Amino acid sequence: MAKTPEQWLEEASAAQKTRGIFKLFLGYAPGVGKTYSMLSEAIRRHSRGEDVVIGVVETHGRKAIADLAAQLETVPRKKIEYKGTTFEEMDVDAVLARRPQVVLVDELAHTNIPGSKHRKRYEDVLELLSAKLDVLSTVNIQHVESIAPVVRSITGIKVRETVPDWVLENATETVMVDLTPEALQNRMRRGDVYSTEKVDQALKNFFRRGNLIALRELALRQVAEQVDRSLESYMISEDIQENWPVRERIAVCVSSNPRAQYLIARAARMARRMDAELYVVYVDIGQDHGEENLKSLAANLQFAENLGAKVVRLKGDTVASATAAFVRDKHITQVIFGRSAVEGWRKYLYMSAIHRFLRDAPAVDVHIVTQEPD
Repeated sequence: MAKTPEQWLEEASAAQKTRGIFKLFLGYAPGVGKTYSMLSEAIRRHSRGEDVVIGVVETHGRKAIADLAAQLETVPRKKIEYKGTTFEEMDVDAVLARRPQVVLVDELAHTNIPGSKHRKRYEDVLELLSAKLDVLSTVNIQHVESIAPVVRSITGIKVRETVPDWVLENATETVMVDLTPEALQNRMRRGDVYSTEKVDQALKNFFRRGNLIALRELALRQVAEQVDRSLESYMISEDIQENWPVRERIAVCVSSNPRAQYLIARAARMARRMDAELYVVYVDIGQDHGEENLKSLAANLQFAENLGAKVVRLKGDTVASATAAFVRDKHITQVIFGRSAVEGWRKYLYMSAIHRFLRDAPAVDVHIVTQEPD
């Protein structure tokens, strides 16, 4: 029975030091050099004395790739008969029997021929990792499951083979293999990617400059998100309390008051200007009762989601303490509070709450946005 994603991840986290290292070469389109980079690293490792073999490398007729692959040992592929035709797939059992230190497995999103040990090549990779073998692999951004629909909307091309996001999150290292769209198009015209008779059609369709620019940005964002996760995990494991403002993270505190939508819109504009993550935080301290308040709160949070914010609902004794804890846990760099133009004891209570937040929170920039009462 096939393992669920949860089982793979649980197994990986439970045995983190007893599984192989998974290094992934990510590209934004065919031809940027993923397989070439993977083979180049494998040859360097082999020259340093590591036991490296090729499980599967797809040359697609490219001489430069074939020349590099010829410098490494290749485990013979398994021949599988399917509907009267013989296909060749990576022989997972033969690789396991050979037990090298490092295995090269090209094209992670590939779907294996029926009769193979696993349905998808990424499942082959996960088995190799579980057997404590290091794996080098490649994938293009359009094959990431959550991104494939976006790629279709940009290029008009449906991506049929995908890899679940959780598999990429399971990678120990991710290397972005980058090339400018102009350089990739030049590589196409030279016939380095596809045969010359296919070049003109490819350049007018998938490889249009606008498509390549958009795909490249998607790949860069994917790598940036993984770097953010790695940094957050490191800071948690090392118990680093202070904020490292590598990337701005903005949190705006809201209530059920309809005027909160002004704060959310203001925060969203700030986040866009700084390319920052935006969190909209509501702290339930047991004061929002009644149908009208609940309806207004729901409208505020829906408005936040419509603007691309991550909505967070917390419970706490005070807004100050709950927000301070959230800022610390998520390494927020800027916080926005709203204030109505009130005087007297209400103003005193408000300023006392701000002072409590500043006392409990790590170093963070605080913005107080004043709103006139209705």
